[in-house]
Amino acid sequence: MQGLMQDRPLLISAILEHAARNHPASKIVSVRADGSQARHTWPEVAARAAQLAHALTARGVQRGERIATLAWNEHRHLEAYYGVSSMGAVLHTVNPRLFPDQIAFILADAQDTHLFVDPTLLPVLEGLAERLPPSLRAVVVMGEEVQIPGSSKLSGKVELLAQEALIAGKPGRYDWPDLDERDASSLCYTSGTTGEPKGVLYSHRSTVLHALATLQKDVFSIGAADVVMPVVPMFHVNAWGIPYSAGIAGASLVLPGPKLDPASLHKLFEEERVSFSAGVPTIWTALLQWLRADPSRRFATPPRLVVGGTALPQAINAGFAKEYGVDILHAWGMTETSPLGTANARKPENADWDLDRFLDYARKQGRALFGVELRVNDASGNPIPHDGAAFGELEVRGPWIASAYFNRADDPAFTEDGWFRTGDVVTVDELGCIEIVDRAKDVIKSGGEWISSITLENTIMGHPAVQEAAVIPARHAKWDERPLLLVVPKPGTSPTAEEILGYYEGKVAKWWVPDAVEFVDELPHTATGKLWKADLKKRYKDRVLG
Repeated sequence: MQGLMQDRPLLISAILEHAARNHPASKIVSVRADGSQARHTWPEVAARAAQLAHALTARGVQRGERIATLAWNEHRHLEAYYGVSSMGAVLHTVNPRLFPDQIAFILADAQDTHLFVDPTLLPVLEGLAERLPPSLRAVVVMGEEVQIPGSSKLSGKVELLAQEALIAGKPGRYDWPDLDERDASSLCYTSGTTGEPKGVLYSHRSTVLHALATLQKDVFSIGAADVVMPVVPMFHVNAWGIPYSAGIAGASLVLPGPKLDPASLHKLFEEERVSFSAGVPTIWTALLQWLRADPSRRFATPPRLVVGGTALPQAINAGFAKEYGVDILHAWGMTETSPLGTANARKPENADWDLDRFLDYARKQGRALFGVELRVNDASGNPIPHDGAAFGELEVRGPWIASAYFNRADDPAFTEDGWFRTGDVVTVDELGCIEIVDRAKDVIKSGGEWISSITLENTIMGHPAVQEAAVIPARHAKWDERPLLLVVPKPGTSPTAEEILGYYEGKVAKWWVPDAVEFVDELPHTATGKLWKADLKKRYKDRVLG
């Protein structure tokens, strides 16, 4: 016997209509590159998204057609988020920080027909003018007019349009189609640190379910009264789904544009009374340092913050909590997981822990959200004990987890029984909380045992003379691999190798201590700001430690 319930598809257009119909007073604040602001409401965003959909329909855009964006967090990007997907096309957000070869690759792989570009990012496109894919019919500049000199490399390559001229005069209502909720809605590519970027194709169903899951109290806990500022870019995993989460909740949105320096962000926190924000550790680390530089800098109302991407140092978390009353939630996810998979909120078992004890625990990535299943096996394929010490590779599955990569068949990242191999090596404790101890490709395999490069890096970052560090494997005749530590000293310091390696004493197992340390001026990073270990391994491939 089946239930007698109505069957309505889970669609992105439903989020937009809900926000416009039920939350007309909520604000959408968008900051332009010059510091000026545009202010809208959900009904106005809905009307402009409808105008965009009419304009694209008039240009012959079909369902499933990929429409790319190269843009910051601002209102025209938000309108594309909703207008493109709701009409049945696929929104393809492109990371402007990727290397030019990677951008050219993903534009061709996605076969985008239109590319919406922020005026400040036209130079990025200029550098790709000779490599734009044949599928690309038009470049739409996200502004009032197209300001490109006649000598531009883009001239004559593609049709150049201005977004405001494109939507001018179009109706502010669109009869959004009843799509299949499993139809593709958006496309994001991984950063491609170990090869060409891989496309992850989200559906309307996965997007809506993911957004609903993030609204849980133990995750983002967003309500209609919240003012939400996604600092995480809208070109990176759909800004962690926040544009959709805010729409479902009916919350106000503050879109900070390209200027993410601490002073600009703090100004928005205060002027717009931002109550929730999400970003990567570098953003919050810089903000804390800026706050500390002047005792008068405070929060009138401390916001709730979420951090993801990499682990936030405990000292940063403690600084926000103890000095400014700001709580930071640690979460984990990937492009392939939409991205939220876990969050580290308190449970009854640790509800009575004091602040210092919980801050130490808060470094962990958290427990699974409802809808996400986790399994962790060791190197032999056996489930690990949940003791917080044993570690293995994390695999996940759920309704917003990728089942395959776009345009790639039989990728080894997906198991035969339907799980996604994350490549993250984790521990699991008795509360079900995972802690990432390394990437599978970065674990150092010494004499058949694993050493966590991340643990070694995080430990040495506590040394007062260390600005940045990386640990990579180096060849060893007896142990196969041993850890090599690379350190960027803080300006004005001159630490010795003995001093640095001695810092590990009593903090990690003796056999984990790196065999050698080298001091370097800088370390390479990927387009998303992560340590580029693949490049380091290539540089030091001939290094032998014993």
